[in-house]
Amino acid sequence: MTDWNQDVLADIAATDDLHISPFREDGTTYGTPTWIWSVVVDGNLYVRAYNGVRSRWHQSAMAQGAGRIRAGGHTVEVTFTPADASLTGAIDAAYRAKYADSQYLPPMVSERTQAATVRIDPRD
Repeated sequence: MTDWNQDVLADIAATDDLHISPFREDGTTYGTPTWIWSVVVDGNLYVRAYNGVRSRWHQSAMAQGAGRIRAGGHTVEVTFTPADASLTGAIDAAYRAKYADSQYLPPMVSERTQAATVRIDPRD
């Protein structure tokens, strides 16, 4: 696992335009970019699937474990892993802080989306 370039991570943290493209089943073709919310907690990038673990992009991310993201003016090849459940409260707090004014916030801190929290790391 590679650490984030702090300037890139700061650019991603400052925007809400993250598009995620996990690989398709062939492991080489990128899926259709899906716009999602992202947060940074303790120097790591996290996303949640609005529709929970049944979300198509979430299923692909968990099955393939890799793909790419576009956010904050950057395109980054990444890996996807389930988030550590012990960070749920901190990730919820980050969502509440970043998206406080959105009507879509309550579902993003629900059990359904908490179960579909993904850590994103840059690939080597």
